[in-house]
Amino acid sequence: MNAIITAATKGIGRAISIKLAEQGFNLAICARNEQELKSFAEELSYTGVQVKYLKADCSLKEDVYSFCDFALKELGFIDVLVNNAGTFLPAALLDESDEAFELQLGLNLKSAYYISKRIGKTMRENRSGHIFNICSVASKEIVKNAGTYSVTKTALLCLNNVLRQELAEYNVKVTAILPGSTLTSSWEGTDIPEEKFVQPEDIANTIYHVLNLSTGANVDEVIIRPIQF
Repeated sequence: MNAIITAATKGIGRAISIKLAEQGFNLAICARNEQELKSFAEELSYTGVQVKYLKADCSLKEDVYSFCDFALKELGFIDVLVNNAGTFLPAALLDESDEAFELQLGLNLKSAYYISKRIGKTMRENRSGHIFNICSVASKEIVKNAGTYSVTKTALLCLNNVLRQELAEYNVKVTAILPGSTLTSSWEGTDIPEEKFVQPEDIANTIYHVLNLSTGANVDEVIIRPIQF
């Protein structure tokens, strides 16, 4: 089995990469830091799977398509796509810069749109595959001081649902993962205890569980919140 994971070297993407590699998936991963990619690929050598990596800025369409072509060339057919790339720039929508809007739009929505089109077409042709989109609880509710983040994550959930509808007849599954507050680098410096957060491994374990359901079962979406926060 072969999987693509974007923004794979940190947080949720890292946890998903480790989980799938340990379960025998060959990986094609990307991130913006080539040295971190190289180090992570070497770290995963104990799993015995192939780990192909390419430096890519997922806010840029050209980089996304280059990564897709790279993954298909190196691994062949892609069984699993995890659209994990994203960013959160806290600000009130009326007060944020246009650049902050454009960056979040590029990473939180456009990257998943472009890569899902490219890889989704190959899944449609092969009548097999599973796409996961890492959305957010902000996809369903407005988060204070996170206007553009909420807008782009809501749009990502809509994209997820459109893809699921279009691909279902071709036996391709599409699932949205909607985490609440998850312990990633965006929470660095917080005084909130670690155990209060959703852990990146919770997301990884959820995805692997969904992948192991019966052929005819699709999980439309999963919401994972901290029990107390």
